[in-house]
Amino acid sequence: MNGADTAWIIVATALVLFMTLPGLALFYGGLVRARNVLSVFMHCYAIACLMSILWFAAGYSIAFGGSGNAFWGGLDKMFLSGIDAETLSGTLPEVLFFAFQMTFAIITPALIVGAYVERIGFGFVLLFSALWMLLCYAPVTHWIWGGGFLSDGGIFGDTGVRDFAGGIVVHETAGLAALILAVFLGSRRETSKPPHNPGMVMIGAAMLWVGWFGFNGGSQLAADGGAAMALTVTHISAATASLTWALWERIKFGRASLVGIVTGTIAGLASITPASGFVGPVAALIIGAVAGVLCQEAVNLIRNKLKIDDTLDVFAVHGVGGIFGTIMIAVFGAGSWAAQLGSLAIVGIFTTVVTIALIYICKAITPLRVDQESEEQGLDITVHGERAYHFNS
Repeated sequence: MNGADTAWIIVATALVLFMTLPGLALFYGGLVRARNVLSVFMHCYAIACLMSILWFAAGYSIAFGGSGNAFWGGLDKMFLSGIDAETLSGTLPEVLFFAFQMTFAIITPALIVGAYVERIGFGFVLLFSALWMLLCYAPVTHWIWGGGFLSDGGIFGDTGVRDFAGGIVVHETAGLAALILAVFLGSRRETSKPPHNPGMVMIGAAMLWVGWFGFNGGSQLAADGGAAMALTVTHISAATASLTWALWERIKFGRASLVGIVTGTIAGLASITPASGFVGPVAALIIGAVAGVLCQEAVNLIRNKLKIDDTLDVFAVHGVGGIFGTIMIAVFGAGSWAAQLGSLAIVGIFTTVVTIALIYICKAITPLRVDQESEEQGLDITVHGERAYHFNS
């Protein structure tokens, strides 16, 4: 065990959990109408709790177990069987590696929340998130990070796919699932209301930015120069994408908005995530500069041209950003084109099939969408019996 590595990953684990609670919850909560803010908080909080237990029970073993094959890790590490404080994973206590990866298993289904807020049934959220993490996220994690068939020595030869911190594992899977759920749900009955609290959105985005240092820097799994470089390029990409998003807004609409600039931050963070362990600061500057414009145009395409109500633009920001960053690894010569594009296609098809199947299964058990009256009154009071604000907004 390396004490410095262990200390850093303990901090990184806390930072990644901080991304969901409270970062993502505040970011998403500020973007919805006031009558739905508590439901968004509830979704993020309940998912964090449920995914933690399921990752402990089976998810970690499916992703990183040693009794499986190239497609899944097996069940030998269910409930952390055979793992104690002395068991090592590389230079780290394996229980710490488990905890670090658990925070990724929390935030990935939590990202999907942004696609279905203000109209989805709470029971459906829990059932779908549970099954999706176990049957979609955990297997893909094994394929890429757990020694599966997309990693080194797999179907792409000695050099497998390069995905440092989750461009495919986290952002492509969550983005595609979000888009598919938005299509199945249909649009909200009222889509013209602006975000109820842009200040809350900024606070949440800032927490995500800070937490992302653990997300990307921690993925080095060591306290070394690689972690420092990952942290640095993450920051450069985020800062650049924030400014290019704001500039593109200014050019197109004559003003740059607070919600816009912080959404650009998230686009830059998502885009650099897969590449953060493989590129330098200049490449990060380029990735961030493109991401701020690319993801904004993706928002326009999905929302205004395709008329898909992906409420908080999960696919346009996270999905497109993660896919773009994964491709840029090959552009900068840090990975093979076959492995990068092939893995994106394989995971994309798998995610689509599993997500659609789970939607049909889950909605046969519990309602997918709330009724019209509940949607009009807001999910805070009709589903959870609480109000954040004592007025109709």
